[in-house]
Amino acid sequence: MKVLFVYPGFQRHAASNPELLEYVPMKEYLGSPSLGLAAIAGATPRDWAVEYRDDRLQPADRPTDADVVAMSFFTPAASRALQLADYFRAQGKKVVAGGIFPTMMPDEVQPHVDAVVVGEGELLWPGLLRDVQKGELRPRYVAGAVDVDELPPPDLSIYFGSENEEFRPDDYPLQVSRGCPLTCHACALPGTMGPKARALPMSHVLAQARQIAEGGRRACLTEDTGWLPGTAGSKRMIELLKHLVENGRPLTVSYIGISMPMILAAPSNFLKLAKDAGVDMFYLVGGFDPVTMNAFSGENPRAYLRAVDAIKKSWDHGIEPYTSFLLGNEGDDEGTVDRMLSFATESGIKKAEFAVFTPYPGTPSWHKLVAEDRILTRDWSKYNDANVVFKPNKMSPEALHQGYLRLWREFYAARPEVRERSEYERTIQF
Repeated sequence: MKVLFVYPGFQRHAASNPELLEYVPMKEYLGSPSLGLAAIAGATPRDWAVEYRDDRLQPADRPTDADVVAMSFFTPAASRALQLADYFRAQGKKVVAGGIFPTMMPDEVQPHVDAVVVGEGELLWPGLLRDVQKGELRPRYVAGAVDVDELPPPDLSIYFGSENEEFRPDDYPLQVSRGCPLTCHACALPGTMGPKARALPMSHVLAQARQIAEGGRRACLTEDTGWLPGTAGSKRMIELLKHLVENGRPLTVSYIGISMPMILAAPSNFLKLAKDAGVDMFYLVGGFDPVTMNAFSGENPRAYLRAVDAIKKSWDHGIEPYTSFLLGNEGDDEGTVDRMLSFATESGIKKAEFAVFTPYPGTPSWHKLVAEDRILTRDWSKYNDANVVFKPNKMSPEALHQGYLRLWREFYAARPEVRERSEYERTIQF
């Protein structure tokens, strides 16, 4: 039998706001797929044939001889995913959906598919395929937090095989842990992977690293939970970085995901280790943590100074803070744009991206705004950090959108020198 894995397409910033292409002098980058489908492919029994389609590159709704169509998707891709599910079911295929959106909103997905997988699906997957073979596929499969010691490594070859001259991502995600004990208001991670950080076995981490290195790609370490002091994820991150140092950097790291509180909490020797392992850039996510949620409200000078200290600490260790600013939190008003721009200049940020706060379904913010009747649309394609989908607290939806565009425009207008940086340095996803 055969399974077709489909990565549904979604709009990015410039697709939703084409004017960005006029005043953002950066290379628009179509990044690699998430690890979801590769993880499921790694758990697929060897007697099943596998096909893969990236809907971003070529429309996936075309005939296939596969018996099962499997999709993993997050909120921005949900509208397209449900269209694809309807198409393949009309072709007589069994359709299975998992990932962040199906886990958080299974009832929304269920009418369009034959089975929804809630939670981490790898260890359920072989049994689900046996149910398909027996004609006993159930409408819903619910997984608890998996035993990470039992997980097979993801199979990145399905992604590598889809590349061509126009599409060859420079980096692929490498995961060192799962779950998070924090409860950030707009983050889906605890709801999808559980509230406990679980470090993947080092053998699993190194198996991922080998695939990436042998494919001639870089690794991006996207989990800032790996910087929580004393946690299993932090210990595994340190172990990986030490491995890279001690073995002559067998893997190149494009960036590590982090937040300002994590930078401030990280001991200097941890940051030095990252630099020694070849880490030259942090992807610094803002808007979810107590520092960046308050630093630009104009009402919390201490948070602002902590933000300045975080950027300085990053620069002091030779690691560039490629910073993502989030506009539209409850404390943000129309003056927040000026504060963010001033902060970027004061702290010496050279590379940034800007996002509209988005209440992703299933998160604490989603439930709060639903209860307050502040959700403006359930068109999931607009939940991509580039559209206003809720009623802001201290400004109008239009003011929030215009402020978002102004951040992009004025940040890069003040930095014409970025045009002279290398292609790799100018590459961002927008």
